[in-house]
Amino acid sequence: MPSWPMDFRTRIHENLQRLATQPVLGEVRGDVLHTVRGAELLGMVAQARSRLRAAGLRPGDRCALLGHNSLRWVAADLALMAEGIVVVPLYARQAAPELAAMLRDCTPKLLLCGDAALASAIAQALPEGPPRMLFEQLFDGPLAPGPHAPPLPRSPSDPVTIIYTSGTSGEPKGVVLNQANLNFMLPCTMARLDQLMGHRSQPDRVFHYLPCNFAGSWILLLTSLSRNSTLLFSTDLQRLAEEIRLAQPHYFLNVPALLERVRRGIEARLAERGGLVQKLFVRARAAWFGADSNARGLSDRWWLGLASTLIFPNIRRAFGPNLRALICGSAPLAVETQRFFQMLGIPVLQVYGLTETTAICTMDDPRAVEPGYVGPAVPGIEMRLGEGDEILVRGPNIFPGYWNRPEETARVLRDSWFHTGDQGEVNARGNWRILGRVKNILVLSSGHNVAPEPLEDELLRRLEGAQQVVLVGHGRSYLVALVTGAVRPEQVEQALAAMNAALPHYKQIRGFVLVPEPFTIENGLLTANGKLRREAVLARYAAQVEATYQRSSAAGRA
Repeated sequence: MPSWPMDFRTRIHENLQRLATQPVLGEVRGDVLHTVRGAELLGMVAQARSRLRAAGLRPGDRCALLGHNSLRWVAADLALMAEGIVVVPLYARQAAPELAAMLRDCTPKLLLCGDAALASAIAQALPEGPPRMLFEQLFDGPLAPGPHAPPLPRSPSDPVTIIYTSGTSGEPKGVVLNQANLNFMLPCTMARLDQLMGHRSQPDRVFHYLPCNFAGSWILLLTSLSRNSTLLFSTDLQRLAEEIRLAQPHYFLNVPALLERVRRGIEARLAERGGLVQKLFVRARAAWFGADSNARGLSDRWWLGLASTLIFPNIRRAFGPNLRALICGSAPLAVETQRFFQMLGIPVLQVYGLTETTAICTMDDPRAVEPGYVGPAVPGIEMRLGEGDEILVRGPNIFPGYWNRPEETARVLRDSWFHTGDQGEVNARGNWRILGRVKNILVLSSGHNVAPEPLEDELLRRLEGAQQVVLVGHGRSYLVALVTGAVRPEQVEQALAAMNAALPHYKQIRGFVLVPEPFTIENGLLTANGKLRREAVLARYAAQVEATYQRSSAAGRA
């Protein structure tokens, strides 16, 4: 198990000193990369530390950090941690009333805001809230000259951050992570990236579009600041493709929804192009998915070889010339999508974990990726299956508890094992597969248990134009699907007929509801990091679901 002889904050500080003249962090703004060198970032951190002390903040105080990804966000985060202040990062796109609830819960001494609009929204939602300071107030004036003081000493049990969970059901909870959690995890992520990148003298180029207030995104940020890297932030999600080409990354972190969208986009563009290129792609794709590599005949290998020469390189060029891998986490990725990118020559490395596990439990080994699995447990972390095949985790990555919620902490931390709430399985190679959330299991009136996520993924894959699929059926005699997106009824009927033919009777989906609007953060049906609020979805569309079951019952009586 890798280890560092110093705490992670000191590692980052010394790394930035070592990279004083090298770009370490940047923003993609339009067609230009705006970067800061290690010495400049340390100067911003020193400047912010001075202002925080002047504002009366002391080690152990809590400070909320609300803003979009930026150079200043990172400098503020590093400054707070260097001063021993507990950082409470908040999602800038979250509704103001939800943010106000989190602020009431953690009672920070100060709220740092990226801009005046965010500060105003909080002031309206929480008039009695903490004092507010804008980033521009934290960083105005000349940068502090070096040399810069190292972080203040802290003990392993001292909290570093309180990260609020997404709250798929109930109110979000504040997950406390301490020095020991970070001191363990960052060497682990460093070691895995060393395996991916090998021995290089040049810096890693890392593109980053996911908000840094989420645990996995933040861990990648801290890992990049700990190694020879240049991390480049997206500033316009509408221009991701252009930003990626400009950033020319070696790797970047993704959520499954984006990779699914990229896959559908590639297939749609080739279908629109038509002609020999589209025919060649279809034949090569059929050869790839039709049999494993050991069973492919000469014809299959010929089509794949031709596509690998004439088509796939052009697709890869959209990601720039340096791409080594795409990293994917936050939710299970459809195995077909992982294999699709593998066909193109782009490895997809999966990571599994929760905020409570310092974001990570497993990581794919770049040398032995098994599609559909999320890799082996990180060395030093124990994982086993509990009741109902729930994944249990134990190790230095496990959080000490939820903020001000001892009962919730006791419910998930039992006998030193963290109960993840995820259902999974592990194979003989030690690779883990995530099947879904235990609490999402649908128990039919027949007594059969059905994990909805694999069926939802399969139906979504079969429905071109669909955006989301949610299964219902708890306590019912069969399953019904809610489907969003530009989909016609006959499409769904055909997809279900083909899919049900290969399923046991209790897993067959025998009804569906077409939902006109997608599930979004704005309409309250997705969490801040894009996970389904299943209970909210079921409540919103309860009448339509009930009508579907009633029609089936009436048809059966007739």
